[in-house]
Amino acid sequence: MNKGLLWRLAVPAIVVALAAGCSFGPRTPTVPEVPGVGEPPPLGPLTGSLTHPKSRWVPVGWSELPGFGADPLHEGWVALVSNCARPNAAFAPLCQDVRRLAIADGEAQRQWMTDRLQPYRIESLTGQSEGQLTSYYEPVYDAARRPSAQFSVPLYRAPDGIAARKPWFTRQQIETLPEAQAALRGREIAWLADPIDAMMLHIQGSGRLRIVEADGVQRTVRVAFSATNDQPYRSIQQWLTGQGVRAGRWPDDVKDWAVQNPQRLPQLLWSNPRYVFFREEALNEVDASAGPRGAQGVPLTAGRSIAVDRDSIPYGTPVWLASSGPTVQLQKLVVAQDTGKAITGAVRADYFAGTGNDAGRLAAAVNQPLRLWALWPK
Repeated sequence: MNKGLLWRLAVPAIVVALAAGCSFGPRTPTVPEVPGVGEPPPLGPLTGSLTHPKSRWVPVGWSELPGFGADPLHEGWVALVSNCARPNAAFAPLCQDVRRLAIADGEAQRQWMTDRLQPYRIESLTGQSEGQLTSYYEPVYDAARRPSAQFSVPLYRAPDGIAARKPWFTRQQIETLPEAQAALRGREIAWLADPIDAMMLHIQGSGRLRIVEADGVQRTVRVAFSATNDQPYRSIQQWLTGQGVRAGRWPDDVKDWAVQNPQRLPQLLWSNPRYVFFREEALNEVDASAGPRGAQGVPLTAGRSIAVDRDSIPYGTPVWLASSGPTVQLQKLVVAQDTGKAITGAVRADYFAGTGNDAGRLAAAVNQPLRLWALWPK
């Protein structure tokens, strides 16, 4: 699943469900007249268990959503259909319609949204409606099944008993202590050539590997988040900044610095004590066309899935996203399908840019203002 993007898959084993201990209890907000396309039926009581201790949802009309009439909704509908594999309790009753409308045109999809959903402006508890958008992606690297002079950086499966020993060894201890190395011996999935690439996989939480097998055949697999050592995350970019190094182009500037300072590379890597363990997943044709599974447990959709703070937005919530910055202009339907350690606060989202180098360049550049509207069933 960070240039502060970060450990978005730190809780990927969480089963999708809305939190049961509701801080505010079920709410039936007073809704003003809804302008826009048609006249939808009046809003009834919210269904399901809805908790948002970090945010306040304010009902608004559809006309408040910038660009609502221009978004090619069929692209976002892919994420809505994926969402229905593990919907939250409130959205589940709408999934039959969502699947049926997957082949409809944009106007029919837009009309259905205005009929069945109510937009809510998401604010902090103090009324702040502007927040921060960052982005993440799924990297792709060459790898080998066996270590060599070229491929010497291991990616590990989780060690036995890690859940019973929290926190586990730090990154430095994993790479230096015989006890830690013994616990990981034989648990190597594959070997990478560059420790910065391995760190990027740890930051993003998943990726694809073009692996050369022992028989010389190359195939592509996905490595997905399995567990962490439960140590705190520290940004290596911030560490470099503290050393007086400008690292604006991630990861190019970091790699340039590492080439020029090989003796200090362990110090850089060990500045982040958090370590991620992976599991290998085969990639069939269908899997290869989608992103990795987010914390909701469904495949992410490039440009249509976001990671959120689930104390602000429950998994499976359709969201209208508006963000204007130097990198990208966005006014579109997305779905909250992932989370991350650095993704905290009411109006905060991490935008899944997709797979590969182009997505990586976009993800590295996005850090800009954000507004969000939850689209909740009536």
